[in-house]
Amino acid sequence: MIGRLTGILLEKHPPQVVLDVQGVGYEVDVPMSTFYDLPTIGSQASLYTHLMIREDMHLLFGFASESERQVFRQLVKISGIGARTALSLLSGLSVPDLYQAVAVQDSMRLTKVPGIGKKTAERLLLELRDKLSSAKIDVDDAVTSSTNNKDILNALLSLGYNDREASWAIKQVSTDATLVDGIRQALHLLSKEK
Repeated sequence: MIGRLTGILLEKHPPQVVLDVQGVGYEVDVPMSTFYDLPTIGSQASLYTHLMIREDMHLLFGFASESERQVFRQLVKISGIGARTALSLLSGLSVPDLYQAVAVQDSMRLTKVPGIGKKTAERLLLELRDKLSSAKIDVDDAVTSSTNNKDILNALLSLGYNDREASWAIKQVSTDATLVDGIRQALHLLSKEK
């Protein structure tokens, strides 16, 4: 099993990168969250990896953090969820955001990820509820967010902000804010960013 690679980044073609490790070029598929965090071509990079062996090919997947790799491994264990769908989920949602969606059973958030329909989202939430809690993955306090945060998120999404912008704004809102104040603070923060 290949658990981690460190080498020179040779190529970046989403969602695949080529990493030169002592003269051997490894083709590694990565989620977009990891792709955007990679350094420039020619720089040294390190990836946590997961090797998937099939009859006709060996596939190598890379992640910027151990928590991303662990979530990926939990996702591919779910019947009907392949590696591409798992990468798509991790590209569309950060690990804390996925935890938050599972904690509050927010299927709408998962359906915003391309390739995830309503039935798949509901099945994922059901399957992940137990798996993610037993995985002991280090995430921030976003998982334990209040119902207000979910309502603020839904309000921002309905106003046209994307998931990343809305999640960023919610993390900046004071924890003791009421729903109305939270939405007002988030909108103020987002208007400054534009």
